[in-house]
Amino acid sequence: MNIVDFSRQSTIINQFVRELRDADYQQNRRLFRNNLFRIGQMMAYEVSKTLHYSPKTVRTPLGQSSVMTPDDDLVVATIFRAGLPFHQGFLDVFDNAGNAFVSAYRYYKDKECEQVGIKIEYIASPDLTGKTLIIADPMLATGGSMELAYQALTTKGTPSRLHLCSVIASQKGVDYIENVFAGRDDVDLWCAAVDPELNEHAYIVPGLGDAGDLAYGEKM
Repeated sequence: MNIVDFSRQSTIINQFVRELRDADYQQNRRLFRNNLFRIGQMMAYEVSKTLHYSPKTVRTPLGQSSVMTPDDDLVVATIFRAGLPFHQGFLDVFDNAGNAFVSAYRYYKDKECEQVGIKIEYIASPDLTGKTLIIADPMLATGGSMELAYQALTTKGTPSRLHLCSVIASQKGVDYIENVFAGRDDVDLWCAAVDPELNEHAYIVPGLGDAGDLAYGEKM
């Protein structure tokens, strides 16, 4: 599995991440959602470099031109609800892609709120057989929701290529995903930043907080 950490590169993505992390900047939900969207756009552009291309002929008013365009049959998937603006950034670039959606939420198995479980409730997806699947989920904490979302999506067919995309990942989550997909050269993990740890409630530290709440407001 190939792992890309954009925080180790000189890229404008780092500026968007800095703003997402800023506690003052986070007070404006529209700006927060917009930066998730912009990171999705930038990451989609980077993913586009890995696709399969072939020349196509286009007729102009004055003649013909050959243009290299992608051949991959793309599906962009996300996990409700924090993933929606991130997903939209990918869709803004891959505007002809199919779309898939998974509803997954975390819950605590103990009253101390330290043992985290993940539950999948809903899935909507086209046939994924032979497709290039992008799963866009902004927070990769333990890796559990990403794994379960992938397992749920594969009930709709087995993709030929998989891109797992997150904004903020924990090192523990990266290690977990790397173990899940060990030995597979058809899987890429893309992260805008990788943080060193999780706290006792399985939140990424330093992270940015709860992306869903910051994008859409606190839930009950």
